[in-house]
Amino acid sequence: MKVCVVALGKIGLPLAVQFAGKGHHVVGADVSERVVQLVNDGTVPFPGEADLDVKLKEAVAAGLLTATTDTTAAVAESDTVVVVVPLFVDGEGVPDFGWMDDATRAIAAGLRPGTLVSYETTLPVGTTRTRWAPMLEQGSGLTAGTDFFLVFSPERVLTGRVFADLRRYPKLVGGVDEASARRGVAFYEAVLDFDERPDLPRRNGVWDLGSAEASELAKLAETTYRDTNIGLANQFARFADTVGVDITKVIEACNTQPYSHIHQPGIAVGGHCIPVYPRMYLWNDPAATVVRAAREANAAMPTYAVDLLAAAIGELDGVDVLVLGAAYRGGVKETAFSGVFPTVAELRRRGANPYVSDPMYTADELAALDLPPHRGEPVRAVVVQADHAEYRSLGAADLPGVQVVVDGRRVTDPARWPGVRRVVIGG
Repeated sequence: MKVCVVALGKIGLPLAVQFAGKGHHVVGADVSERVVQLVNDGTVPFPGEADLDVKLKEAVAAGLLTATTDTTAAVAESDTVVVVVPLFVDGEGVPDFGWMDDATRAIAAGLRPGTLVSYETTLPVGTTRTRWAPMLEQGSGLTAGTDFFLVFSPERVLTGRVFADLRRYPKLVGGVDEASARRGVAFYEAVLDFDERPDLPRRNGVWDLGSAEASELAKLAETTYRDTNIGLANQFARFADTVGVDITKVIEACNTQPYSHIHQPGIAVGGHCIPVYPRMYLWNDPAATVVRAAREANAAMPTYAVDLLAAAIGELDGVDVLVLGAAYRGGVKETAFSGVFPTVAELRRRGANPYVSDPMYTADELAALDLPPHRGEPVRAVVVQADHAEYRSLGAADLPGVQVVVDGRRVTDPARWPGVRRVVIGG
C-alpha cells in the first residue's frame, strides 16, 4: 500500500514511521524544507519521542519512507492520505482553519479515484462532512463516498509515547458513508498493531463509530471529560484549603469506590489538547455550562497558586520568585498552553520579580519564550509549575534563602525542605 502522511510533526512523523514499519511505502509531506531534509536523512527533527530515532532510520534505510514538500504530487501517488495538520483556536475557541484549508486544497489537487482520505487532527463536530468533503470534491472533481473515501479518525496518543499508545487504545473511525467507513477500518487494521492484555479494552482494535460526526465528538468528549474532571478536583482542592483537609487523601478514598474516578488538582492544565478541545466543543455547543465552568476553574488556578504564595509570604512587591518548570508537563519539552505563562504574568502583576528554570530548557531558550531565566540569583520563594522528576530530589540546600515553596504539582519531598514553609494545593 502507498500512504501519504500530510504534516510530519510530533504526531504525523511517528504515524508515518509506524505505517512504514508494517511494510507499506510512505511519503511524508510537509511545508518545511528543513523537516523534509532531516527526515530524508533519517534524522528526527524534534526530541523526546521514544523509539522514533531508531525506527525512522530503519524505515528510511529500507526505502519505505521518504519526505517531500510537494503534497499534491505525494497524494497523486498514494492509495491513502492521512492528514495531521495542526488546527489552532484562539482564546475563545474559534478555530483557525488556515493551515488545514491549504493542505486540503493541495490534497484535492492530487486526489485520484479510489483514494481514502483520513483526517486525524481534532475537529469541531461536522467539519469532515461539511468543510473537507466539499473542498475535496471541488478541488478534485470527484465525489466523496463514490469516487473517493473520506473518514475522520482522531489521534489518541500523547507525545513521548506515541508508539505505545497506538498499540494500547482502540482506533476510532467514522466515515461520511458506509463505504468510506469500511475502507477506513481496513486501512487501520493493516497499519496498526494492538496490545491484548486483561487491563485493556475487550475490543481493542479498530472501532467503526458509525459516522464522521460520532468520531469527531468522541475525541472532543474524552478530552473535555478530563478537563471537566480536573476542574472539579481543583474546586474540591480549593474548598479543602479552607477547612484544613488534605484533598489527596479524600480523592484516594473516593476512588476506591468503582464509580468514582476523580483526577488530581494542580496549578495548571496545559498542552495542545486538554485546554484547547473543551473550547472547541463549546464552539459547537455554547450552552454547555458545565464545560465552560470547568474551563474557567482550571484557567484560574495559576492565579490561585500565587494567592497561596502571597498568603504564606506576605506582600509580593519586590519579592524574587523562582518558577520551576516551563514545560506544560514533566518530562516533555513543550510549552503549549503551559501554566508557566499565566503564573509569571500574575507574579509580575503583583510586583514580584519572577525567574524561570527548567531542566529541559537552556537560559537562551527560556528568554526566547519571554520567560526570565534563572541564572543563580537568590530567591525568597519557589513555585513548582511542572512535575519534572528532577524536582523530587530538589531541596532547601539547593536554594539557600528560600522561605516558601508553593508546590503546584505535589512533586517535591517535604523532608528535603526543613525550615521552609511548603504549601500544596488542596492541603
